[in-house]
This record gives sequence, structure tokens and C-alpha cells, in this order.
Amino acid sequence: MAAATPGTSTRPLRVAVIGAGPAGFYTVEALLKRPGLVVEVDLIEKLPAPYGLLRYGVAPDHPKIKAVSAAWDRLCEDPRVRYLGNVRVGTDDLSVTDLELCYDQVVFATGCESDRRLGIAGEDLPGSLSATEFVAWYNGHPEFTSLDVDLDVERAVVIGIGDVAMDLARILLRDPGDLATTDIADYALEALRHSRIREVVILARRGPAESAFAAKELEDIGELPGVAVRLDRELVGRDLDATDPHSTHDRHKLEVLSSLGANPPLAATRHLELRFLHSPVQLCGDERVRSLRIEKNMLVRDEAGRSAATGTGVFEEMETGLVLRAVGYRGVPIAELPFDERAGIVPNLDGRVHRGYDAPAKLYVAGWIKRGATGVVGTNKADAAATVARMIEDLPLLPASPSGDVARTAVDALLAARGVRVVGWPQWKLIDRRERDLGATSGRIRRKLTTIDELLAAAGA
Repeated sequence: MAAATPGTSTRPLRVAVIGAGPAGFYTVEALLKRPGLVVEVDLIEKLPAPYGLLRYGVAPDHPKIKAVSAAWDRLCEDPRVRYLGNVRVGTDDLSVTDLELCYDQVVFATGCESDRRLGIAGEDLPGSLSATEFVAWYNGHPEFTSLDVDLDVERAVVIGIGDVAMDLARILLRDPGDLATTDIADYALEALRHSRIREVVILARRGPAESAFAAKELEDIGELPGVAVRLDRELVGRDLDATDPHSTHDRHKLEVLSSLGANPPLAATRHLELRFLHSPVQLCGDERVRSLRIEKNMLVRDEAGRSAATGTGVFEEMETGLVLRAVGYRGVPIAELPFDERAGIVPNLDGRVHRGYDAPAKLYVAGWIKRGATGVVGTNKADAAATVARMIEDLPLLPASPSGDVARTAVDALLAARGVRVVGWPQWKLIDRRERDLGATSGRIRRKLTTIDELLAAAGA
């Protein structure tokens, strides 16, 4: 059989994209929009349901963010794209070696599925959870439905002050009735209905000016009925006075902060405290978390103006039965792929996986597993496009092998021989319809199926 150049009508470029979350879908989109490129893409996802962070990470009371999935649906209806759900890469389902044999190029867009550690005593006590776990729990992720979440306590502490921390606080403080029309997991909604939590403390190791949250996240909390906010208004005022008047983003964030708590509700039933300049030192308890020891900090600035939090030796013990760690996400290693343990990502050069030896340019990364957990959902679009640009640059390095070597049937035969039950796009639409139908009976957007068995049953034979 005559050789042909990959990416042409006689030899379509065969690409596997691993992970059907934002980075994965944006990678597919960038490939399909590439002028003159003839491509076939398999979007491979470990769970039966697609959308990744959009389905299992975005808070249920933020439905507008989830609306982007409609555009992603159109990608999977393109005949050049196949969705292969319920297929785990790096396991007996499919190895990286299998992918290299079955595809011309492979893009890993698996996100950051784990959390960064605090590195303090007591961190693994029951009652201490990562944001990754808690968010996945209330969003109905099949791997976290049995998580031990004890809401039979009066105070919860969230460590960290980014957007995720704000989500956690908002979900804990919001009236569960307001969540009853969302796609929150049934068991999580029921647990929140019986929650005894009346106070959430958000702990930030630095000051108001260094806080990482978006102003809109804080505004959402400020609008919660029956929730009073406490914070050091004098500290916020000092930071606001010291902020560059031309830095509208930073000023707006501090202005929102300064307005919080100014007019507390007359009959507040729940409270949020923003505690700046404090760090966790130890989680205390025997069988469960009973309290959190914290240290007061001061900010020290270097010659470049960068600030760092330094302990003052002043300690306090705060009673709590639930501590949620929201200090950042990190990637999870995949067998046969290099992994940077320190950074929590796959080492790469502009999206090309760096394997440390002279290997063919076949493996790439996009999204959080490429750059770390930074940005919002839309940030992944430009990131994915940049990776695809590198892939196109590398096309001349690919072997002009006969078209049969990487035909679509190659991976299908492997999965069939291994007994993997693949959920295709038509089967996902059956799941989607089932969830929406279940939701319609109770006035909700959808009621998520939260176990693999339920999802596969809804997908049909």
C-alpha cells in the first residue's frame, strides 16, 4: 500500500484526546477548525458521562457556566469525532503504548484530579477533606458518593481564599431550598437539609489585597439571605487605600470586600467569617477533627514588592468538626507518562510531553495537566489551541505509514477483546435524557445518576 502524508484526504490524521472536560473539548474544537486538516478524533473519557470539571466541578448553583456544554455537544455530533466513554487510560483498558500504536498523536487533557497538601499534623483525620473531594461529592461524581461528610457540626473551616473556597462556603451557607432545583446530587441535598452548620470561617494566610477570589464570587455570598459576614474592615480599608487607583480589578475586589458586613441582616441565622493573615498549624482530635490550631501571620515584602506570610508565634485554637482544604489542585500520574511530582503536572515543552529521551513527537498535553490548575473554564481554549499548533508543526515528523496502520477499527478491536463496555455519544444522550426526565418529575434541571452501574444501565445494552 502506498504511503500518504497524515492529515490529508488519503490519510486522515488520527488523534486521541484523553479527558472529556474543558481542555479536551477545546482541543477537539481546535483540531476541527484547523484549515485544510483532515482529522479523525477519538475523545476518550474514564467515566460514562462527559464534561469533566463542568459536570463534576462547577457548583450546582452556577448553571450559566455549565451552558457551554451545548457547544461541546455539537462537536461530538460531527462525524469526524467519536466519544469513547467508560474507558480508563493507563489501566488494563488502554495503556499509553496502546494509544501510541493506534493513533498518530495523543493529547492528555486529564486535568488536576487531586489536591495539594497542607503538610501539617492531623491532615488525614476524618473530618478533614480536600476541596476536590467535597466538590466531587456534592456534584455526584461516582468515585466520591461514599465520602464521609459530617455536617452534624456547627462550624466549618475552609482553608484558602480562592474561587473554590468561595464555592464551598456558599454551598454550606445557602438555604438548601435554593439548591433544590439544581443538579446537585440527591444525597448531598438531603445532607445539607439536615446540616447543623451555622458558621463558616474562611482562613487566608495573607491579606485582603493578596486574595485570589474573583469579586463576583464574593458578591454571590454577600447576596445570600440570612447570612451575616464578619471581617477585619480596618485591614481591608488599609489595603484599599494602598491600592493603585488605576488597578480597577484589584480595587473592585477590595471595594466588594469593604462593603460586606456593612449592613448585616436583622435576623441572621448563619455567619461567614473571613479571617485574613492566619495559617493552619495542626488539626487536632483523636478519632475525628475537633479543632484547628492556627497562627497569626504578618506580611513581609521583598525588594521586588512580593509579599510572603510569616508566622508571628501567636496561636489560637478554633473548635470545628469539618475542615475543607482549598489550597490548590494537582495532577495525577498516568502509567507510562512522565510526571513532575513537585509541580503536579506532566512535564512538557510548549505542550509536547517531555520524556527525557529522543522519542517521536506523538504525546501532548493541554489544560491543567499541562500548566497547573490556573485560570477558569475558558482559559483552556487558548491553551488547547496552542497545543494543537505544536501538533501541526510536528506533522512532518510523523511517519507516512499506510492508512491501515492507525485505522479507527484498531482501538475498537482492542477494547472489544478486553471486554471494555464503551459508552458512545448516542449512549450518553440516553443517560442525559434519563437524568433530565428524572429531574422534570421534581422540578429540577436534572437528577444526576451517581454510580457507574446506574449510568451504564441508563446507557442501555
